[in-house]
Formats: sequence, structure tokens, C-alpha cells
Amino acid sequence: MQNCLPLVTIAIPTYNRADSYLRKTIESALAQTYPHVEILVSDNASTDGTPALVRSLGDARLRYSRLGENIGANRNYNRCLEQASGDYFLLLHDDDLIDRDFVSVCLRAVQYGTAAGLIRTGIRVIDNRGKVLRESRNQTAGLSVDAFFRAWFAGKTSWYLASTLFNTKRLRQVGGFHSTHQRVEDGFVIAQLAARCQRVDVEEIKASFRVHRGELTFDGNVGAWGQDYLELLACLCELVPPDKAPVVRKEGMRFFARLTYNRAGAIETPVKRAIAYMEICKLFHYRYLPTHRIAGARLIRRTLSSTKRRAVAALHLG
Repeated sequence: MQNCLPLVTIAIPTYNRADSYLRKTIESALAQTYPHVEILVSDNASTDGTPALVRSLGDARLRYSRLGENIGANRNYNRCLEQASGDYFLLLHDDDLIDRDFVSVCLRAVQYGTAAGLIRTGIRVIDNRGKVLRESRNQTAGLSVDAFFRAWFAGKTSWYLASTLFNTKRLRQVGGFHSTHQRVEDGFVIAQLAARCQRVDVEEIKASFRVHRGELTFDGNVGAWGQDYLELLACLCELVPPDKAPVVRKEGMRFFARLTYNRAGAIETPVKRAIAYMEICKLFHYRYLPTHRIAGARLIRRTLSSTKRRAVAALHLG
């Protein structure tokens, strides 16, 4: 019976997480109730005890490979995809978790077929200790592509790799994981497969995304985030019918500006944070100020030149 079921590859790219989250991430993959899975651990030249940790978890479903030198996170993601044998593919970061029935729920939703381009569940966001910070159900079943994108902007779903099961073949066809600044690879592939293939939505929350100081969210390079977000928005607009593109662009600009300001809000130094706010303001054509971060908005208004202030005043603020 097991061999009649689609094979699911759970790929875990990792670097120096043996002493923190890696064990729990691998254990969440090994604990799947779905019987036909393979777990790939691609070690990006870790200098800690990652090899010993993986050996201690000995399981026939677990495959481990170690790179001789660090090739960067994005290239390691695609290396995982190249090595995958499964009909479906999950890229599980080495600090995230999936529920025991994540794969089972996803495969039941497609009646164990392999036609779906991607299967998505809801997600919870947790902190470094596993405390739940927020939960997001996936409320997008049956929506058209443009409505699916706008539902993301409206907070009716969240786009995370941990809660997305990809069709391996389809994922390879769109070129795997890529974005110019390697910040929103997940957004590009989710958008493309949602537009070009069958999208299956599961409302229940079945995965956990971990927020902590060591993850890319807090790298402080807001320009790279903002530029990738704008390129992603352009991609979204190209994927929807022409008559739907203006509203997707309008709502998307507000959404991505807010996300970028949120990235800047994690910068601890007030001066650097103010400079980041200004950079974002310029990037989004002075249309969107961080009004949800009042201190940041005041810093921008005080720092902008009089010419820029007049430009802001002349525009309709979002």
C-alpha cells in the first residue's frame, strides 16, 4: 500500500543549528503519520555538531549530505530540490516545524493524487522557545488567482515555505527558488504555481514558522527586502488578468510597503532605523509612510528635506 502512495520529500537545508533548533525540526519530519516520506538534510558546511546530531537520529528515511564549503542559503535550497525523489516537495527551514499530520492532511486534500501544483495549510508563528505568537488560518479555498493574491494582502492567509507542499516537477519547471536579493524566493514560486497549476487550500493550521534574532527577517537590509517585494509585486501583476492588475498593484504597494517598514522596525539603533525608514519611503515613491509606527513616521518627517516634504504633501498618501 505504501508504494502506491505519492512519495513526499521533506528537505531541510541547514547551517550551524545543531545546538538550537535542528533536532526538533528533523524530529517533526520523522514524526509524520504519512508513511511514504523521505527526509533530506543538506548541511551547508556547518562547523558545529550537525553530522553527529543527524547520525544520532538514525532512521532509514533520513538522508544526510554535507557540502565541503558554504554555497549560500539559496543555492542550498535548490540543491535540495535537485536531490529530491518525491512527487511532492517541502522545503523545511532548520528552525521551523510541521505538525505530525501535516503531510497526511495535505495528501488527503488531493485524494492522494499528484496533479496539484501546490497544497497550502494555515500556519502559526512561534518564538525561539516555541511560544505561539499568532496563528493564521488559510482562508483562500476556491478563490481566483487575483483574489488569492489580494487575500494575502488582507491577512486571510500567510505565505510560508513551512506550510506549502510543492509539486516537485512543477517546482523544477519554474526554476526552483530564486529572487534577485534572495529574500522572497517563497513568494515567487508560490505565486507562479498558484497561477499556472492547480492550487489546493487547507484551512487548518499544520505548520510553525519560528521568529528569532538569528533568522533572515532581522538582517536589517531593508533595501534588499523592499526591492525584492517590488519585483514580486510586478510578477503578481503579470500573473493576473490585465483588468485585475491595477487593484492588485494598488493593494500590493500598501501591503509590501508595510512589510518593509516592519523589517526596519526590527533595527535596534534609532538613527539606523530612521535612515532605513527614509530609504523605504523613497523606494515606495513617498506614497506610504509608516503611520503604524508613529515614532518612525516622525523621524522621517523631521529628516526629509523641504523639497521631499513638498513632494510628499503633493501626493495622495496611501
